[in-house]
Amino acid sequence: MSNNTVDVVLIGGGIMSATLGTMISQVEPDWSIELFESRTEVATESTNAWNNAGTGHAALCELNYMPEGKDGSLSAAKAIDINEQFQLSRQWWSSLVKQGILGEPSSFINATPHMTFVRGEANVDYLRRRYELLKEEPLFSDMEFSDDPEQIAEWTPMLVERRSKDEVFAATRSLSGTDVDFGAVTRQLMSHLEDQGVTVNLGHEVKKLRRRADGTWDVFVRNRAGYGKRTVNARFVFVGAGGGALSLLQSSKIPEIKGFGGFPISGKFLKCDNPEVVREHRAKVYGKAAVGAPPMSVPHLDTRIVDGKESLLFGPYAGFSPNFLKKGSWWDLPGSIRLHNLWPMIRVGLSEFSLEKYLLTELMASREKQLSTLREYMPSAKRGDWEMITAGQRVQVMKKDPKKGGVLQFGTEVITGADGTIAGLLGASPGASTAVHAMLGVLQKCFPEQFEARWRDEFLAQIPAYGTGVNHDPALAAQTLAETGAVLGLLPKQVEAAGAE
Repeated sequence: MSNNTVDVVLIGGGIMSATLGTMISQVEPDWSIELFESRTEVATESTNAWNNAGTGHAALCELNYMPEGKDGSLSAAKAIDINEQFQLSRQWWSSLVKQGILGEPSSFINATPHMTFVRGEANVDYLRRRYELLKEEPLFSDMEFSDDPEQIAEWTPMLVERRSKDEVFAATRSLSGTDVDFGAVTRQLMSHLEDQGVTVNLGHEVKKLRRRADGTWDVFVRNRAGYGKRTVNARFVFVGAGGGALSLLQSSKIPEIKGFGGFPISGKFLKCDNPEVVREHRAKVYGKAAVGAPPMSVPHLDTRIVDGKESLLFGPYAGFSPNFLKKGSWWDLPGSIRLHNLWPMIRVGLSEFSLEKYLLTELMASREKQLSTLREYMPSAKRGDWEMITAGQRVQVMKKDPKKGGVLQFGTEVITGADGTIAGLLGASPGASTAVHAMLGVLQKCFPEQFEARWRDEFLAQIPAYGTGVNHDPALAAQTLAETGAVLGLLPKQVEAAGAE
C-alpha cells in the first residue's frame, strides 16, 4: 500500500470535477491534482449526453422555477437567479474556446429554442401571466407568447398536428435557448487537464475518506481492474461522484453531512432517430407537471444534438432502484441510512405521498400509457419511431428541516467542511448547467484567502458577470448574450432561425 501527498484529489469523472479541476489548474498551475473515476471512461453517469436532456437550464422554459403561489402570485426571482448562473457558464466556456481549451463550440453547444407548452384555460392564463412578468426582464426579453395554433405550428408543427380544433393551448418561445452535450464538455476538459499534468485514474474506485490529525485527508482507492489498493494523502478533496457522493461524505465523518440522506430515482426517455420526424421539431419544449406530481416529473420533448447527430427525447419516465449510480449497488440506499438521517428520511417518506404515488404509477405504466403521455405533446407520434432508453440515476437530497423534521430537496446542495479541506456536491438538476457557479462557490468558501487575494481577478477576467450578474442592466445583458453567442456560434443560428419565419 503506497502513500503519496497531492494538493488536490477530485473524486468522480463528471462535469463538476472537470470544471473544478480546470479552474484550479488555471489559478494554481503548480498544484498537484489527481482524479479518480470508478469507470473506464469519464462522463458515464449523469453527465453522459444520453443520461440527461442536455438543457442549458436558464429558466426560459422550466415552469418549476416560477411556481404559482396559493394566492396566484408569481415571482421571477428564482428564474432570474438560474438564468444568471447559466450566463456564468456561457462566459467561462467562451473564454475556454478562445484559449483553445474547448474545441469547436458546435461539438458541445448548439442554439436550440426553448419553449413551454401548456393546455387548458387555467394553465394558459398562468403561462400568459408568467410571460408578462418575464418579458420585462433583460435576460428574458426575447421571449414570445402565443395561443394561436397557426403561430405555434410555425414554431414547431409537431405540437399542433392532429390536435383537436377546440383544444385550448398556448406556448412561449425563447431563441436564446441551447442544447448542451455536457459529456463532450467534460471529455474536452479532462483531456486538457491531462495535458496540464493532472493524473486521471480510470477504473479506480474511492472507497472511503479519513481525516488525519494534521487536517489532510487519506483517500482509500481500489483499482477495479487489478484489485490493488493504495492510499493517497490530499490537502483538499472534492467529492463530485454524483450518486456516490453521499456515502463518501458520510465516511469522512464531517459534521456538515449529518442529517442528509438520498432518495434515488431512475430515469427513462423515449428516443426518436427517424430523420423525417426529427427535422420537424427543433426545440426543447417543457410542459407542466400534473397536479400533485413532483417537479422532477415535468414532461419535455427535446431536440438533442450529440456527436453532430440530431435526435428527439421525450420524458422523463421514472422508475425506482435502490442504486445511487446507474452501475451502482442495491445496497446503496439501505447502506446510506444513519442514525442522524433516519428521522429526516422517515419524515420525507410520510410526507411525500405525491412522489410515492407518482413512482408507483410510473412503475405500473404500460407501453401504451407511456406513448399516450408522449401524444399529449406530439399527437402524431408513432410507436415504431420511438425506443425506450434508460437514463442516469438521480439521487434527490433529503435533509433535516426545523419545522417538518425532514424535506426532499429538488436541486443541488454543496457541502463544505468547516476548515475548507473537503467539499462535495449532492442532488440533481440543474447541476450541470450551473457547474461554473457551483464550483466558484466551492473555491470561494474553501480557499477564501487565495480567492480574495488573487483568484477573483483572474476569474473575473474570464467571467465578468461573476458576483454582479447582468440582468439589472438591459444593455449589459444584451451585450453578454451577444458576445458569448458569437464565440459559441449561437447568435448567427438564432438570428437565422428568427429570420426564416
